[in-house]
Amino acid sequence: MSLSESDCSTYIPFQETGFFSKMMCDYLEKSEKITSFYHNFPDHKGFENQIDEKKKAFSKEHRNVLVEVLKNQYSNVYVSEKTLENINLLNDENTFTITTGHQLNLFTGPLYFLYKIISAINLAEELGEKFPEQNFVPVYWMATEDHDFDEINYFNFRGKKIQWNSDQTGGVGRFSTEGLAEVLQVFTQEIGSSRNAKYLEELFSKAYVNHEKLADATRYIANELFKDFGLIIIDADDAKLKNLFSPYVVKDLTDSVSFKEVSTTNSILEENYKIQVNPREINLFYLTDTIRERIILEEGVYKVNNTPLSFSKEEILEEVKNHPERFSPNVIMRPLYQEVILPNLCYIGGGGELAYWMQLKAYFEKVSVPFPILLLRNSVQVISEKQFGKLERLSISLQELFLKQQDLVAKKVNENAEVSFDFASQKQTLKQQFSSLRNIAAQTDASFVGAVNAQEKKQMKGLLNLEKRLLRAEKRKQSDSVKRITDLQNSILPNQSLEERQRNFSEYYLEYGNDFIQTLKHELKPLQLEFFVLVK
Repeated sequence: MSLSESDCSTYIPFQETGFFSKMMCDYLEKSEKITSFYHNFPDHKGFENQIDEKKKAFSKEHRNVLVEVLKNQYSNVYVSEKTLENINLLNDENTFTITTGHQLNLFTGPLYFLYKIISAINLAEELGEKFPEQNFVPVYWMATEDHDFDEINYFNFRGKKIQWNSDQTGGVGRFSTEGLAEVLQVFTQEIGSSRNAKYLEELFSKAYVNHEKLADATRYIANELFKDFGLIIIDADDAKLKNLFSPYVVKDLTDSVSFKEVSTTNSILEENYKIQVNPREINLFYLTDTIRERIILEEGVYKVNNTPLSFSKEEILEEVKNHPERFSPNVIMRPLYQEVILPNLCYIGGGGELAYWMQLKAYFEKVSVPFPILLLRNSVQVISEKQFGKLERLSISLQELFLKQQDLVAKKVNENAEVSFDFASQKQTLKQQFSSLRNIAAQTDASFVGAVNAQEKKQMKGLLNLEKRLLRAEKRKQSDSVKRITDLQNSILPNQSLEERQRNFSEYYLEYGNDFIQTLKHELKPLQLEFFVLVK
């Protein structure tokens, strides 16, 4: 089956979906409350400024090391002509990266894995057209040093959880793929025997059965899906790359630079927004093949949490010098590591990711590293033509689809009722009446104002209760319509959440094959800064 975009497909503002935070909405609207927490805005002017700044700050030495490491990482991987060209271009001072990152989720995890990478690819192409004298290459940063195995060891397929169980510890990129052949057997029982099913089975098998390490398996999948677009996949768990970062590791071990700067930022940011991450005095882990544990400073001694390992100041600085690969940045320092080793202009991520990046700008300034442009990744909701037809018959617009279910049901039930039970006008009248009564009370005896307020609260509560009772009665009367509305919304938004956070790409690949990726590649516009509804 082929996939083609319907004329009904559309972009809608992120703000109208109800799924994006106040911080992200303020960022998209360039609110004054958020401007001090980011640098250049993601538009053409912002990129022009960022290019000039990064070009001056990024050294030839770092480019040489980066290219050497990438060529080594691709030495046993099929590398497309386009990707190899992009790797070689990184030697050129006029070449810059557009980066997105993601955990090593089993079989890519949630759908937005695709949307992140396609956003990076499309933005690199758009900037290439806008600034032809420069080169822009898309990069996928694998979170190989992450240790939250429970977050990545499964994916959802048609509502079922397909899970890999393992008791390995340490950075997940170094995990053995042992046990994934059994997971493949479970998956193949679910997908059937179509041509697309055979491709998915082969992709899973060649990735996880034919590769010994999770990082290599993940690189294989991403490379297979996106190699034709020149995507560069990087594993930053590398001694030569870590050596470039070692001066910043030393600063954090000896001066707690990140802790001081991020703590100060958080105290300001939390006046208006929720804080995503809190810094520690040392924001580094000690990493080996079997452990990734926090480094803690206690009474002048550097200790590795949950282990007998300890170092004096002189010993740990010697350890950084001789074994930089053993020092792994946490969520606070990982963004800095990325910007130190890449000639990067922009980081593309989800709302939660960008929220913690917003906490880091002052830290970047303190250590004199350019803070990248932050771009909210493309988000997509896929709706079949059959589902779209049902929405039309129920008079539900694409914008209304994203209402909270109780609000959507109430709105549609009220629209279909013979007599409206929406008491908005009555509530407004009541407020006006009590406003007048408050003025009279204040002029007569100020002590009466409290009594007026109490009476207003009582009557407003009575009006709300009456409204709720009428709604319940009307829902019973329209029970068939209510069920169709809730069933349809649940099928489109699983668990009342965006499907991109729940479903795996294999569901759509099984039906549409590579056309699914090609359609997304054609339609997604990273700098439009809106949510895309794809009606297929």
